[in-house]
Amino acid sequence: MRHVERLPLWDQAYAELRTAMLGGRFEPGERILLREVAAELGISLTPVRDAVNRLIAEHVLERGSSGQGGGAVVPRMNVERFDELLTIRCDLEGRAAARAAERAAPGDLGVLDALLAEMKTLIRQQKLDAYLDLHRRFHFELYALARMPILEGLIENIWLRCGPVLTYVIPDYVLLEKGSDLHTAALSALRTGDAEAAAAAIRQDIREAGRYIAGLADAAGLIEDPAASRRPRAHAAS
Repeated sequence: MRHVERLPLWDQAYAELRTAMLGGRFEPGERILLREVAAELGISLTPVRDAVNRLIAEHVLERGSSGQGGGAVVPRMNVERFDELLTIRCDLEGRAAARAAERAAPGDLGVLDALLAEMKTLIRQQKLDAYLDLHRRFHFELYALARMPILEGLIENIWLRCGPVLTYVIPDYVLLEKGSDLHTAALSALRTGDAEAAAAAIRQDIREAGRYIAGLADAAGLIEDPAASRRPRAHAAS
């Protein structure tokens, strides 16, 4: 997160925390401690507390217990909740893509072309550290072309609630390039003004990545980070 410099501080803290959540900075189940966030942003506890309380009210975070030092906790994601969020995403983002195809002019697509080219380059080079940020920017640049700010805000709120598990597509799913092909299809549909094809490509992109992520669930239905199973286990001293 960046050092906060402009007022109002609580609004800036809120924006920084939202960006961190959208980028998958925090893991499901991770505690977010107010003092640590305040120190990182270079501000006092009060605006951070206000920002966290707002995210709790929006059901993006859960309130931490006093025994955990307060703060907040990133909710764990189960398959049922994730499926509901995907259904909403398909509806909202499909609508935004369709309207973008109806309203976008050829001159509006340069940023999307550049983002998609960079995403494909990162996939080919298997340098995926920056991929998720580019992926998010691609989607929201596309939705901005719909010129429906209320719809765009609703989409962002749903992404906030999915963000912590969306990072699980790195590296295995992304390296299959399925999502990249669907991004190409969506951009082609915008270029030809085909609203139905644009919506279909975005919905398929969401569903295919969603199936992969849902497949990571454990026996209890909780979605787990696939990278965790690859990390070396600590051995007890003999």
